[in-house]
Amino acid sequence: MEIMKEILKNKEYLFQMRRYFHQYPELSLEEFSTAQKIRSELTGFHLPFIKVANTGTIATVKGKKAFPVIGIRCDMDALPVQEMNETAYVSKHKGLMHACGHDSHMAMVLTLAKILSEHRDDLDCTVKLIFQPGEEGFGGAQLVLDSGELDDIDTIIGSHICPFIDEGKISVDPGPRCASVDYMKIIIKGKSGHGGMPQYVVDPIYVGSQVVNALQSIVSREISPLETVVISLCTFHSGSLRNVFAQDAELTGTIRTFNNDIQAKLPALIERIIKHTCEAFRASYSFEYIKGDPATINNPRFSAIAAKSVEKVLSPQALETLAPLSISEDFSNMLQKIPGIYAFIGCRNEEKGCTYSLHHEKFNLYEDSMISGCAFLLQYLLDVQYSL
Repeated sequence: MEIMKEILKNKEYLFQMRRYFHQYPELSLEEFSTAQKIRSELTGFHLPFIKVANTGTIATVKGKKAFPVIGIRCDMDALPVQEMNETAYVSKHKGLMHACGHDSHMAMVLTLAKILSEHRDDLDCTVKLIFQPGEEGFGGAQLVLDSGELDDIDTIIGSHICPFIDEGKISVDPGPRCASVDYMKIIIKGKSGHGGMPQYVVDPIYVGSQVVNALQSIVSREISPLETVVISLCTFHSGSLRNVFAQDAELTGTIRTFNNDIQAKLPALIERIIKHTCEAFRASYSFEYIKGDPATINNPRFSAIAAKSVEKVLSPQALETLAPLSISEDFSNMLQKIPGIYAFIGCRNEEKGCTYSLHHEKFNLYEDSMISGCAFLLQYLLDVQYSL
């Protein structure tokens, strides 16, 4: 198969699908019309598929051999963002936008489905194309894993359009790619009273402020400086009157790291600080810790294969090095169960104004970046099948 020739032959379809999905964004776990469109396209390619996690879909392409089984995953959901772009394919759903590029992810994997359905003889493996709902903090990856339909997969790849890399370049670096993310809620329980008589109260705002400061000692004094940990208290609410000490204060925030072992230790470290700080100032507390996605960590073996694929189908200059990003990605849950990689596909083009960050109301990708992305994914698939 002449990979780039096949991709260019299907360029119009690739762009058409991306623009369709962009016009009709749907929120996490509500991707009903999106799922219907994906399933309709797969039916047209005569590819069997199953439904998972309600709006998710897994299509199977059987090659000349049943094994190995290789997974290619894309996400489907949009964001509650009002689009501010002026394009012919601007979102038709008010207050909703594909501001994170998931429209392009679906378009690329559908284009792969089309090509693979016509070139099954080039496959010495089975391919599972995974259209995953609910990536934006709604546990979609775990829902798909819980279905058991990925249990037979030998290796898996996911990818994301990246405005921090120029179009035509791709990052497949080994090791951490995205941070873990956990969430916490702290209630400081004090004693209310008059603003002019602090001796009779336990001020939850003062105690909460000490907690905010003390928690940073975990980062600076309990974690190796060679590791990355971010503890961010992002909300702090207490009181409603300017001359009354409130009874309680509520703090919420996120915790991020690139080390899953450290992630497991952080809840106990954080609660210890909260407990003893509150005790020191006569307050009590409640603490809720919600474990989110683990860090996204690329398998070195498959990263090396992917690097060669980039060089082969694009050029050695197309291989980009990208520092880990402190955003989270729920594909990490799949990588904990299945060895594989997560690739970043550059979509930045300053001349075309494609420079805005992910989740921005003016985010837009340079569409030719999808050609590079598709070519890489197809080349990687053909390369990795012989490594298993």
